[in-house]
Amino acid sequence: MKKWSFVWLSAVLMIIGLLSGCGTKSEKDVVKDLGNKIENLNSYQTDATMTFQHNGKKQTYQANITFKKPYYYRVALSDSKKENKQMILRNADGVFVLTPELNKSYQFESTWPNNRSQAYLYHSLNQDIQNDPNPGFKVKDNQYIFDTKTNYNTTQLANQSITLNKNLTPDSVQVKDKDQNVIVTVKFSHFRINPTLDNKTFDVKQNMTAARISGTQTTTANNAVFKVQYPTADISGTKLAQMKPEVTQAGEKYVLKYSGKKPFTLIESKSATSLSVVPTLATGDPANLGFAIGSVSNNTLSWSNGGTDYYLASEKLTQDELITVAQSVNGIVVK
Repeated sequence: MKKWSFVWLSAVLMIIGLLSGCGTKSEKDVVKDLGNKIENLNSYQTDATMTFQHNGKKQTYQANITFKKPYYYRVALSDSKKENKQMILRNADGVFVLTPELNKSYQFESTWPNNRSQAYLYHSLNQDIQNDPNPGFKVKDNQYIFDTKTNYNTTQLANQSITLNKNLTPDSVQVKDKDQNVIVTVKFSHFRINPTLDNKTFDVKQNMTAARISGTQTTTANNAVFKVQYPTADISGTKLAQMKPEVTQAGEKYVLKYSGKKPFTLIESKSATSLSVVPTLATGDPANLGFAIGSVSNNTLSWSNGGTDYYLASEKLTQDELITVAQSVNGIVVK
């Protein structure tokens, strides 16, 4: 009798142990399942709110992101008023940046979005998790949280915390500097898996036409008051050395020169609407600044926002540092 009681008790304890382990996945299990989910993903659509923090100020922007296998992307950006819209498109013809309010489009020979971390893209988040040999991992409130390194060439965006829902879709991302201060936050919403998408969703002409005839299309470029904007990013003690107004045939512009260990020059001029509908060939790669999409190369970064064209140049700043400076120039300030 005692023998059977012992056997019965052992069996009960074993079942309890098995049940207690059910539903609790290890880091290795989650990473493997995430990789399989991405591999079998045909399409997705999601909204995202992106918040950038500089010197205690927050700038918030909206993004609508669409993906279709194998590599089609449509990323539409706008400010909190649904104005100043721009898009990044990737289709069979290449990578394009559209600025409908200026009737401008640019075509890039680029590997975007695979050239660096993209905190708002599902595939990029998966890649950063898969590539980090020793990510931090924990389970909290029915979600999986990974702390990984980023693929940015700057200590200002060194690490990130990626929170995944139980079904492995992204919930939020916090990109941090080397001191663990949060610089960028991305919050996802309305994430849809495998919606039916037509290739026309990623067509340059269709997107440009739809944006320009849309009732939400603004005339910011034509009506905006041109005024100088100053970057607030702290780059190695660099400071403004000279601000020089100039008048050219194209109109008024300002040249801001910053000195220090990593000097740079910022040129600002009033935007002009393009008469051509043919995409302009651009060098470098698209750069998502949050409030705008720019063109970044080894030493320069250019973008348009709120009726102003910006051109940033430096032989000392990395591409990611150029982006950091640019992100601190514009935006809706939320105190």
